[in-house]
Amino acid sequence: MNTQTELELNGVPICDTFAEAFTTVGTRIIVTALTESWVKIAAAEVSGYATSVIACDAEAGVEKFLTPEESPDGRPGVSLMFFAFSRSALEKAVTNRVGQCILTCPTTACYSGLTDSDPEKEIALGSQLRFFGDGFQVSKKWGNRRLWRIPVMDGEFVCEDRVGTFKGVAGGNLLICATDQKKGLLATEAAVAAMQTLEQIILPFPGGIVRSGSKVGSRYTKLKASTNDAYCPTVRAQTTSELPEGTGCVYEIVIDGDSFDAVQQAMQAGLIAISQQPGVLEITAGNYGGKLGKHHFHLKDLVKTSGL
Repeated sequence: MNTQTELELNGVPICDTFAEAFTTVGTRIIVTALTESWVKIAAAEVSGYATSVIACDAEAGVEKFLTPEESPDGRPGVSLMFFAFSRSALEKAVTNRVGQCILTCPTTACYSGLTDSDPEKEIALGSQLRFFGDGFQVSKKWGNRRLWRIPVMDGEFVCEDRVGTFKGVAGGNLLICATDQKKGLLATEAAVAAMQTLEQIILPFPGGIVRSGSKVGSRYTKLKASTNDAYCPTVRAQTTSELPEGTGCVYEIVIDGDSFDAVQQAMQAGLIAISQQPGVLEITAGNYGGKLGKHHFHLKDLVKTSGL
């Protein structure tokens, strides 16, 4: 069982530990479509299989949905964020995903969500996808930006030539220990809902929730990561468990953002929401002893500044 000194928030024990996150390279793109329904379909497709760079080409998700008044072309839209460990890896992932999932999606267009980015740190997008036009594509200036109009069977796919990048933070996290699966899921869903009201962050896992938290390494040498057995209730008697007595379920939330502050704010919002739900026995976070990621989010700091 976890022996760390515990804090409390709304009567729920909070472990005096920290979440360890990593520096990444991120980008933001805006996708628009004729209807809100097609925006949601495009968002789901392009951010699929993008939960963890352990095995995916990128981590991706919805930052927020946009009204026609907020989008670049006056149509419904969505702001999406993508993260990878290098600019070259990010460029490959975003180009492939937009090419396969947005170019193919009815009525969509794709724009950079970083209009004041450093040109030296931009990645190619439309400048690569334009070749699909087979010589019929047309370049278009939009202020000081360049767009490509690529002919497709329902009209034209408009795509920004290049998109900006930024230094991101990936891997902020919370672990929720609950009495049972239902209460654990409801508490974690409440945290996800609170976090999704914020901008500048994404929750890359399914519905924002991770059931299969991992640790570094495995007894099988080919695996980079394996199940976090210290937080698996069913093997408590077979391993060194970190679970409080009575735990029947643990869920994790992973947060990626465009800054330390954005991730920290999301973690705090989630922490407060979880602490208000029944059946929560403990809230903690995952780290690697501070050896692998330079961004450390101490739960005691989140509690102290929560105002509760």
